[in-house]
Amino acid sequence: MSKVVGPIRRAVQEYDMISDGDKIAVGVSGGKDSGALLFALHQLSHFYPKKFTIVAVIIDMGTGMDYTPLEEKIRAAGIECVRKQTDISKLIFEVRKEPNPCALCAVMRRGALNRTAVELGCNKVALGHHYDDVLETFWLNLIHGGRLGCFQPVTYLDRTEVTVIRPMIYVQEKDAKGFCRSEQIPVIENPCPANGETQRQEMKDLMRELEHRYPGLRKRVFGALKRSGLDEW
Repeated sequence: MSKVVGPIRRAVQEYDMISDGDKIAVGVSGGKDSGALLFALHQLSHFYPKKFTIVAVIIDMGTGMDYTPLEEKIRAAGIECVRKQTDISKLIFEVRKEPNPCALCAVMRRGALNRTAVELGCNKVALGHHYDDVLETFWLNLIHGGRLGCFQPVTYLDRTEVTVIRPMIYVQEKDAKGFCRSEQIPVIENPCPANGETQRQEMKDLMRELEHRYPGLRKRVFGALKRSGLDEW
C-alpha cells in the first residue's frame, strides 16, 4: 500500500492536483492501473487534508468485457460507480477498419470520459498513467514523433472546463500490480484485437532491454524529464 498511496500523495502535493471540494471522475478501464488508482485515491480521501470525493467512471467500449466483479468491488467500498455504454470498438474496428486504431481509440475514450465527468458535475478527471507510462511516452515521442516531451501531470481542458490529473506518475507498474493483488481488486482481461501489438508495447520491450544493458537508465531518464521542465514537468 505504501508503494502506491505514498507516491500518489507525493504527486498530488508536488503538482497541487487536488483542492478542497473537488469531485474527481476516475477513469476505470478494468485494468490494474486504473483499479489501483481508484482504490488508492479512495484510501487517500480518508486522511488527506484537502477534502475531495471520487466517482468511478467506466467507459464501456462495446467489446463484451464483463465489468460486474469490478463494479461490485467498487460499490462495496462505498464508491459511486457509473458505466457509460458506447460503440467505440464497433466504430473503429468494423466501420472504419482502422489499421492503427490506438490513437483514435484513446481520443474517443477520453472524450467520452470527459463528457461523462461534466454530466456528473465533476471538475477533475484522474487517469491511471504511471511511472512506466511516463518513460514509454517519452520514448514514443522521441522515436516516432521526433520531439522531446510527455503528457502533462496536470492539464486544464478549456472546452469542458475540466482539469485532468495523473496522480500515479511516481507509481511503478509492478507496484500497481502488487496493490491490486493485495487489495483483491478484480482485473478484467481486455479483448481488444490490437492488444500486445502496439507501439507502446515496443517501447516497453525497448526500455526493458536498455535497462538491462544500462542499469539505472529508467531513473536517469525520468529525472532528466523532471529537470527539463518540458510539458509542465
